[in-house]
Amino acid sequence: MSDNLTQALAGLVCSTNFEAFPPETIHKAKLHILDTLGAAIAGSASYETNVVVAALGIQAQTGHSPIWGRPIGSDARTAAFVNGVSAHAYELDDSGGCDHSGAVVLPAVLAALGDHKGLVGGRDLLRSVLLGYEVGRRVLEAVGGYEEHNGLGWHSTGTCGAFGAAAAVGSLVKLDVNAMASALGSACSFAGGTWAFIHNGSSTKKLHAGRAAEGGLIAAYLARQGFEGPDSVFEAERWGSFLATFGAGKGDPQPLVRDFGQYWRLNRCSIKPHATCRGTHAGIDALDLMMQRHGLEPGDIAVIEIDISGFQYGMCGGKVISSRAQAQMSLPYALAARLRYGEVFLAELEDAAWSAAEIGPLMDRIVVRIDPAMKDEDEPAITIVTSAGERHRLVVEFPLGGPQNPLTDERLIGKYTALAGMVLPAARVDAISDFVLDLENQTDTRSLLMLLQ
Repeated sequence: MSDNLTQALAGLVCSTNFEAFPPETIHKAKLHILDTLGAAIAGSASYETNVVVAALGIQAQTGHSPIWGRPIGSDARTAAFVNGVSAHAYELDDSGGCDHSGAVVLPAVLAALGDHKGLVGGRDLLRSVLLGYEVGRRVLEAVGGYEEHNGLGWHSTGTCGAFGAAAAVGSLVKLDVNAMASALGSACSFAGGTWAFIHNGSSTKKLHAGRAAEGGLIAAYLARQGFEGPDSVFEAERWGSFLATFGAGKGDPQPLVRDFGQYWRLNRCSIKPHATCRGTHAGIDALDLMMQRHGLEPGDIAVIEIDISGFQYGMCGGKVISSRAQAQMSLPYALAARLRYGEVFLAELEDAAWSAAEIGPLMDRIVVRIDPAMKDEDEPAITIVTSAGERHRLVVEFPLGGPQNPLTDERLIGKYTALAGMVLPAARVDAISDFVLDLENQTDTRSLLMLLQ
């Protein structure tokens, strides 16, 4: 194996065939594809996607790559960008990869599929998606891990996701090892996106998924045309490398290649039952469980105490809600919404929900404390204080939807059906589901593209 890590990673990606993935991983990949499509089809009607489509002036079928959920199409790079924004718009896309791998990898791969002149079988498409998840997550691990990298202010979906999209598209178009190495090197120049949006509830977080999908696709397309990328983006101490620049020199490049193929990174990803930041989910689940166990109604609860790490507090501890984006990122609001509405899904993130008169008094009953003893990645501890003075405390280590506590296939498919059904007719929703769940047996996956419009 080459001593150059970019070349070594490219070699591993190019030499991995479909048979390397066990059946349970293939099944999980199909569920993640379906989940991403549901989130994106619903998100195609979002404010963010409406603005992006209007700003780019997409009004008709001007290319072979569809804009999902709409009767329009465009060139591959534009479709990758728009569909990536749609997939992440409602915070219902998967997490635990680069972080939001589905919203980056799938828009890039399916946009490239629209350009493809020959048949692309379902096994090739699945292989490309799985390798995109693999590379995006491994890059995040190499740059220091989620808490370290995001703690510096980077949003890993936008930074590490570009590499995952490049690997996925490069796999689909069958780049050789040298071209794949160039695609990964060039992807570094498309890596970007910070957590600045968190301070005023900006929607720019949604752009990060789209830009990573677009950037990774462009990097792979450039490499296919012979464009040479840098070969040192993963050298830890090399000035200008991704690890040195985006990881403050604290990364370890070995996770890029160590034990490649022994534990596929998609297996660690989560599918979200709640329409909020994944950092809020353990708290929502804890509140649900305690109310069930102790037979409590919302009116029985006098105070909710949240003990949270400093890192998690900065990400989702805020109580000022003036936009959907802020509501999506707030654990206090998620708990208030659960008390008021019984769940935290799309309707609970609308203006009418978070600005309702009942929400303010509920938020006032929620106390948020930073626990300096907590590690960055620790899940929050939720304490309920009842009006009778009882105290109940719970930490949910494995939130619902994660690999240790997965959603059932039936619930996941139900989530997809509900989301996609917001935009597409029922027959079309079912046709997409049938196609994706039998993806490894499909001989021409391009027919999926027509179903998505």
